Amino acid sequence: MADLPSFSTKEFYWLASCFWGIITCKLVYDITGFISPFCFKGYGKLSDKEKMEWNNRGFSTFHALIAAWASLYLLLFSDLFDEDSSNDLIVNRSSVISNMFLGFSIGYFLSDLAMVFWHFPALGGLEYVLHHGLSMFSISLSLMSSQGQIYILMVLFSESTTPFVNIRWYLDVAGWKSSTIYIYNGIALFFGWLADMTSTCDDFRLQGFFCSSIFLLTCLTTLMRSRRYFRWGSTACSLYLRCWG
Repeated sequence: MADLPSFSTKEFYWLASCFWGIITCKLVYDITGFISPFCFKGYGKLSDKEKMEWNNRGFSTFHALIAAWASLYLLLFSDLFDEDSSNDLIVNRSSVISNMFLGFSIGYFLSDLAMVFWHFPALGGLEYVLHHGLSMFSISLSLMSSQGQIYILMVLFSESTTPFVNIRWYLDVAGWKSSTIYIYNGIALFFGWLADMTSTCDDFRLQGFFCSSIFLLTCLTTLMRSRRYFRWGSTACSLYLRCWG
């Protein structure tokens, strides 16, 4: 009888963190649905589709906060990518914390993608499938090879703008699109994107190009969901190429 392949501790941590991400998304989804009627009286008047998306954006926001905090900590405050902390190349560095965080993010993308497929196309079309598929592929490749994690973390830090995107949707559904908070949230969203772009392009032009490329693709897939936004997407692409040309 052939021996079973050994299961390393590192692989166990990967699977455990991925499973942890899935369970966390499920818990936050249920908690969002439980507390929302107490926080927003109009929640009960929403359609089933709107309630489902409302709860879905709850764990989307939760993951975005975790992703932004963990990426910021690993990139700036830990010594993982400090030049003097190791003789390894920066692109070849990883740690138990970074591996578990990337596994957690894979769990989130799996959970969200499962909901996209289950309710297709209510939560998004093929552009979301493409986005999540490429995200999981790139994170998995970096996780298994222990290479390029600095770039993945820089891209995941851009999740810091996701809560503002979700708040924008919440306010729109709640009928507060003409409110002052809606305007302030839009301003915060703009400057958040701007800060993400400039922070990655200040000292590392190549890293900035990589991160902003992912950012552009994410924006374009969202804009091009509707044909009337195709012109906006083409204009954004043209401006982007001129900036980096």
